Amino acid sequence: MNRIYRYPGFAIAPIVALFVIQPAQAETDKSLTERLSPASVYQLPQINPPARTVKDWLAQEAQFASPIKIIDVQLKSTEGGLELILETEAGQIPSLPTPSRDGKTLTVEIAGAVLALTTEQKFKSSKPVEGIESIAVTQVAADRVRVEIISSEESPTLTVNTLENALVFDLKTVAGAPDIELVVTAQKRPEDAQDVPLSLTVIPRQELEDGQISSFQGIANNTPNFTFSPTSYGGTEYNYYSMRGLSNFNSLANQDSVAFYIDDVPFDYGGFLDLSLIDLERVEVLRGPQSTLYGRSSPAGVVNVISRQPTQKPEFGISASYGSYNSREVKLSLSDAVIPDKLSFRLAGAYSGRDGFIDNVTLNRTVGEVSKVAGRAQILWTPTPEWSVSFNTYANDSDGGNPSFNLRNAPDPFQIDQSVDGFARLSSNTQALKIGYDGAGFRATSITARRFTNQSNFLGDNFPQLDLLRQIIDINSTVWSQEFRLQSPENSDRLRWLLGGYYENRDFNVVNDTIERTAIAAALFGLPAGRNRVSAEQSRNTYAIFGQVDYKLIDPLTLFAGLRYEAADSTLDRRRLFEAASGGVTPSGIVQGAEISSSTLIPRFGLQYQITPNLMAYGTIAQGYRPSGFNYRADDEATRQYREEKSWTYEAGLKSSWLDNRLTANLSVFYTNVNDYQVLLTDNDGFFRNVANADVNITGLEFEVKAQPLKGLDLIAGVGYVDSKFQNYSNPFTGINYSNNRVPLAPELTYNLAVQYRSPGGIFARVELRGYGTNYFDDANQIKQDPFALVNARIGYEWPNYGIYLFANNLFDTRYITSGFFFPPPDVTAGFGDPAIYGVQVRANL
Repeated sequence: MNRIYRYPGFAIAPIVALFVIQPAQAETDKSLTERLSPASVYQLPQINPPARTVKDWLAQEAQFASPIKIIDVQLKSTEGGLELILETEAGQIPSLPTPSRDGKTLTVEIAGAVLALTTEQKFKSSKPVEGIESIAVTQVAADRVRVEIISSEESPTLTVNTLENALVFDLKTVAGAPDIELVVTAQKRPEDAQDVPLSLTVIPRQELEDGQISSFQGIANNTPNFTFSPTSYGGTEYNYYSMRGLSNFNSLANQDSVAFYIDDVPFDYGGFLDLSLIDLERVEVLRGPQSTLYGRSSPAGVVNVISRQPTQKPEFGISASYGSYNSREVKLSLSDAVIPDKLSFRLAGAYSGRDGFIDNVTLNRTVGEVSKVAGRAQILWTPTPEWSVSFNTYANDSDGGNPSFNLRNAPDPFQIDQSVDGFARLSSNTQALKIGYDGAGFRATSITARRFTNQSNFLGDNFPQLDLLRQIIDINSTVWSQEFRLQSPENSDRLRWLLGGYYENRDFNVVNDTIERTAIAAALFGLPAGRNRVSAEQSRNTYAIFGQVDYKLIDPLTLFAGLRYEAADSTLDRRRLFEAASGGVTPSGIVQGAEISSSTLIPRFGLQYQITPNLMAYGTIAQGYRPSGFNYRADDEATRQYREEKSWTYEAGLKSSWLDNRLTANLSVFYTNVNDYQVLLTDNDGFFRNVANADVNITGLEFEVKAQPLKGLDLIAGVGYVDSKFQNYSNPFTGINYSNNRVPLAPELTYNLAVQYRSPGGIFARVELRGYGTNYFDDANQIKQDPFALVNARIGYEWPNYGIYLFANNLFDTRYITSGFFFPPPDVTAGFGDPAIYGVQVRANL
C-alpha cells in the first residue's frame, strides 16, 4: 500500500522530529498522467519562459506581491523512485520553477514563495532512497524557496509537475525507491533509527494504531527484554516492570531503573505508571544505561513517548470501541492553527472503562471494575524560524476498583472470598514549558516540568469470608525538573556534541502506610486490634551535568564518548504509630531530619562502523547508577539506608537493512555486572519492609526484524533472552544464600510476532503472538510463572478516513499470573492476567 510520509518540521527544535505515516488518499494513488495536464509536465533542462506580454508580466508581479505559502512538505515512495510534494495554501496554484544542475546537485528556485510549515521553517531528509544523499527545502530569501537534491551517484531524472495547490518533484533513481527511513530523536537529534548505535525499538504512529497500543504495558508487549504488568487483576495500585533483567521489584520510593518520559516530562515509581497514552506520534525504547544524553540517569534504559504535535490545518480524529465485560473506550483529538505559521494548538482526550470480571462470592457481586480519564493540551508558538515555544499539560485519573488477588492454586482464579471491597485510585497532572532555539552555530533546549501525583489504595485480605487484615496506602508526590541542553547544529557531520544540565526536586509524602488488624484477627491471634501506621516525608534533590561527543574519524568509523556527574541529597522524616481500636496511640521509630548524600561520575563510550551502506556494527561500554536512599518503612538504623547501585554494561550489535529497506534486522548482545543491587525484602508477615544489597550478573541478547515481503504485508518480530542471576548474596535477615538464583521479574525469554495485511481494497487483518519464558517472583525462586503465550487478533475494513474493526485480546483465554508473594505464609497469593476480551472498534480521521 502506498503511504504518504509527512515531515511538517520539528516541534520545539531540535528535540522532537515529526514522522507521521498516513494511508494515501485515493487521489495520490492515481498515476501522474491521470493527475496532470500535458502542459504541466516538463523535463530538464526545460525552464519557464520570460513574460512576453503585459498580461503575463502583471500576473508574475501579482505572484510576487502575494507570496505563495508552502504549508507542508511530503515524501512519497514510487515504483521507480520518489516524489517530493510541496503543498500550498488553498487557492494558491504555483507556477513551474526553474531547475538547474551542478554535478551531483539539482537545485530548484521557487520565486514568490515562503515556507509556512507547522514548526521549523525548513525541511531536510538524509538518504531518503538509495542514490540520493539528501533533499533540503529552505527559505533563502524573503520571497524565495530553494529545493536542493544531492545525489550519491548519477543524478536522478527529475520531472516537475503542478497539481492544484501543490508542486510535485518526481525523481527517478536507478536503484528504485525503498520506504522512507524512520526518523527518531533517541540521541537528542533527528536521525535514521538504523544509524543509532544502541539497542533501540521504535514504534511509529501507524504501528501504535494498528496494535492498539495505549499504555506502557502495550509498549513492553512489543519490545524484546521489556515486561510491564499490574500486580493484581487489572489493578492500578502498582505495576511491575523489567528491562534487561533489571526490575522495579526493588523500588521502594527510590529512583527507578528505567526512565519513563512523556513529552520530555519524567515519570517514575511503579504505583504512578498506570497511565493512558493518547494521540501518540511514536515511542522509542532505548535499552541499556542512558546517562550522557538524558536528564535522568537510567541504568536499564529509557522509554521515550512522543505525542503528536499541533498542525497548521484543521484536524479531527475520533475512535470508539465496545467489548466484553462492558469494555468501552472513546478517544478524541483536535488540532488547528490560531495564527497561521505562528500559533497552533492540539487537544486530545480519552475515556475507558470496564466492569469487573471477578466474582466475589462473599459480597455476591462482581468486583474489579476499572475506569480511566486522560486529557492533553498543547500550545505551540513559533515566533521566528529559529525559535519555538510550547506549553504542554497532561492529566490522568484512574479508578481501578478492588485490587483483587487470589491463592495461586485457586480452582477458579476469577472467584474470590473477600469480605471487604477495596479500591485503587490514581490521579496525576503535569505541566511542561519547552523552549527551543535552532541557530546556524548551535541548538539550545530548555525544559521546565512539574508533575503532581496522588495515590490512594485500600485492600482487604484473602482469608475466605473473614476480615482479618486491611492495607491502606495514601501517597502523593511532587516533582520539579529543569533540563537545559546545548548541542551542535543538526547538519553537523564529522563532529557532533551535546552538553546538558539537569536538576530535580522530588517530595515524596507517605500520608498513610497502614496495616489494620481487625477485631476478628485480634480474637483469633490474641493480639490487640488497631492500626500499625507509618507516615513519612522524603525529599531528594538531584543535580547532574552530562555531555557526549561524536567524532567521525574516517567516513565509516565514528567514535563517541560521554560523561555524567551526578549528585543527590536525600532527607527523611518518618514515624510509626500504633493506633489501638480501643483508643490510644503508641509512637515508635520516630526519625527527624535524617540525611544521606551520594555522587558519582558515570562514563559511556563506544564506536560505530559502517561496514557497508546496508550494515553497521557498534560497541559500547557504559556505567549505570542508582543513588543511595532511605527505606521509610524500616524501624532500625541498620536497615534504614541502602547503598548506591552501580553497574557496567558491555554491548555489541549489528544493524542492517536489505532489499531497499523492505527488510531490516538488528542484533545486540550484552553483559551487565551490577554491584550493590538494591533488593526489596519481606518481613515475617509477608509485607515488603526491608531493603538489602546484592551483586547481580546479567547476560543477554535482542534480535528484531521487520519485513515487507509483499505489498501490504508486514511482518514484525522480536526476541529477547536474558540470564539475570544473584551473585554473592545472602538474605541478611534469614541468612539463606540465594547466589545463582534468578532475579525476580526478569523472564528468561520474551518474544513478539505480528503478521499484518492491508489490502488496496480496504481489508485489514492482524494477528499477534506474545510469549514469555519462566518468570520468578521471589529471591528463593519458589514462586514462578511457567512459560506461556498470548494471541491477539484484529480484522476490519478501512476507507481513506474511516475504519471498522473486530478485535480479540487474549484470544484463547490463557491463564497466567502477573505477581506472587507469600501471604499469609506459607500460602502464595497472586495476581492474575486479564481473561479474553472481544469487541468492535470504529474510527474516523477528518
